[in-house]
Amino acid sequence: MSATPPVPPAVKKQLSVKAQRAAERERKLAEFKKREARAKRNRRIGIGSAIVGGVAVVGLIITAIVLTPQPVSYGAGGDGTVIEGVETFDNEAGHVEGAVEYAQTPPAGGEHNPAWLNCGVYEQPVPNENAVHSLEHGAIWVTYDPALSASELESLKKHLPSTYVVLSPFEGLPSPIVLSGWNTQLAVDDVDDARIPAFFEEFWKSQNVPEPGAMCTGAFDAPGKVS
Repeated sequence: MSATPPVPPAVKKQLSVKAQRAAERERKLAEFKKREARAKRNRRIGIGSAIVGGVAVVGLIITAIVLTPQPVSYGAGGDGTVIEGVETFDNEAGHVEGAVEYAQTPPAGGEHNPAWLNCGVYEQPVPNENAVHSLEHGAIWVTYDPALSASELESLKKHLPSTYVVLSPFEGLPSPIVLSGWNTQLAVDDVDDARIPAFFEEFWKSQNVPEPGAMCTGAFDAPGKVS
């Protein structure tokens, strides 16, 4: 039986180099696979976080839309619907300077200041003469007793459109709330009275005013305007 010949040193060195190179390749491959696995895991986490974040943002937007009071919408002018309690008058129009003594409280038409009152919400009483000019343009003037509670006032605001309306406190009203259009008026006791939106539907931006379609902005802001 012959003995196995010894491996020459040069061959041993060559085999050792090959083994080292193979081991290095295996090490690098293992590291590459680890990096790839980490990157995939991070991508999955990132995508998941983005989805969760996107859903959260959408949820916040929807919640904000749902919880934010939206202005109501009414059709311009009415169809002649009779609303219980509405009074009508025969006031004349005309521009004058100075104070005017009005037949109704609050006024529902008559001579008025040449500058109309810019429509909006006021926390202080507004000049009658400027507010009446706004009625001439088709706006509705909603006046309320200053003793109205904050919660009642917020409920009243929910009936208001976004334009062609003036809301202001008024001393000496015949009832807690009075809605006035040009030569039309409705007095109510409750902020949830169904006649309030009915009045807007019938008389808001009416064509039966001296100057239908005229502007309700760009003129006079009285003190106390908040929006």
